[in-house]
Amino acid sequence: MSRWFVAGVLLLTACADDEPSLPYASAVVSFTPGDGAGYGQSEMPGIVLGPPVSKGPSSGSLDVLSLGVGGEIILDLGVTVVDGPGADIIVFENAFTPRSAPDTVFAEYGEVAVSLDGDTWSVFACNPPDDTETCAGWHPVNAFDPEDVIPLDPSVTGGDPFDLSALGVEKTRFLRIRDKSDAGVAPSAGFDLDAVGFVQ
Repeated sequence: MSRWFVAGVLLLTACADDEPSLPYASAVVSFTPGDGAGYGQSEMPGIVLGPPVSKGPSSGSLDVLSLGVGGEIILDLGVTVVDGPGADIIVFENAFTPRSAPDTVFAEYGEVAVSLDGDTWSVFACNPPDDTETCAGWHPVNAFDPEDVIPLDPSVTGGDPFDLSALGVEKTRFLRIRDKSDAGVAPSAGFDLDAVGFVQ
């Protein structure tokens, strides 16, 4: 793994060598922490690669990277993902339903964008608090065995599904997430990324 800083941007190259066949992001291209970030950075990049770690919708995960307010991360999916029927990508955040309020979801929103070359981006609309349908960060993650759920199915895994056809995009390889919060407490402010998967 290589790691260096350029103008405050943490750049990394790393692969999820332990589980190369699983349909999840395999490398971090760049990470730009926002205000209040810090949680999970000591475990970078592995903490956001491979499958999500979850005990179910009512249990928040600690296996996450907090982006901070306005923070941004770019991931390499490791393969070219082609648009197919239904969801093509699933983003797994730390959204959960508190046991004391099972009808509510603790959500932290992130804007998702995709790119084939890492330079030109197509962006899913995300303008909380009103326009959140195509944001990431508001569907809890289910407990599941990553070895058994291939291809990925959001009805089984939970997480936030994204369909490339909604953007008129035929294929992608890179995914960018930008935190959309306006306040937060260090070191866990902002979007808490667990994993990104793709439907093969």
